[in-house]
Amino acid sequence: MTTPERTTVPATPAPAAPGVPGPSDDVPGPSDTPSAAPDHEIPRYDDLRYRDVFWAARDYEDRCDRLAIRALLPPTGERLVEVGAGYGRLADEYRGYREVVLLDASEAHVAAAREQFRDDSRIRVEQGDAYALPFDDGSFDAVVCVRVVHHLEHPGAVFAEFARVLRPGGVLVLEFANKRNLKAILKHALGRQEWSPFTTEPHEYLPLHFDRHPLEVRRLLRRAGLRVEEVRAVSLFRLPMLRDRLPAGWLAAVEGPLQGPLGSVTPGPSVYVQARKAG
Repeated sequence: MTTPERTTVPATPAPAAPGVPGPSDDVPGPSDTPSAAPDHEIPRYDDLRYRDVFWAARDYEDRCDRLAIRALLPPTGERLVEVGAGYGRLADEYRGYREVVLLDASEAHVAAAREQFRDDSRIRVEQGDAYALPFDDGSFDAVVCVRVVHHLEHPGAVFAEFARVLRPGGVLVLEFANKRNLKAILKHALGRQEWSPFTTEPHEYLPLHFDRHPLEVRRLLRRAGLRVEEVRAVSLFRLPMLRDRLPAGWLAAVEGPLQGPLGSVTPGPSVYVQARKAG
């Protein structure tokens, strides 16, 4: 996979999201303060290898992402923003929305998306930082964030921004890299992996690449004022021995009916959640 360079961004004030943590959220953690965006690093995607190399070889994962989005995202609405949209890979999944904003930090990806959607008046492409979204409070019916959380040092601050720009009752569809996946559990049980998949702190497997425990993500969402309503286990067959030998369409067709029922145990490397802002 391509590993982006890092850029440090200074702290930026950000409004706190409404929400009162419940008893199960009263667990201390390093990323729980949603009232301001702390100093943070963001990945730099300075070219289009993410589009032309990484995703060109991942038809199976792309199909699985789309299955999860179709299951979790309300099919119609007024305004939707995808945060970390890259070059616009998933934009065709938002046909039911009157206005779609694709936001990304990468100048190269923003330029590619603007070129691709230059004739689509429904879609606006903007460059910006997920820690300080350039949008008004309560301005979107839906927020989508896919393949971004694994780059976040302080996800709680970003989740607070998602809650801020969502209208009351609005929906967040969020994907994150799952620390408690079946492969990690087996490797740990066999003594081939020192870190435990069961502890809730994040595991940084590469610089600025974090696997996160489902309980940590759920807690941070609650603290931001977002209630998890549905969970799906995704990319269940992301193993070279399967992905490289079996048709992507066939693997995705088998996975589709399993994503929802396996959401409670999250055995896959990727987890999708649907969370709703109180309202």
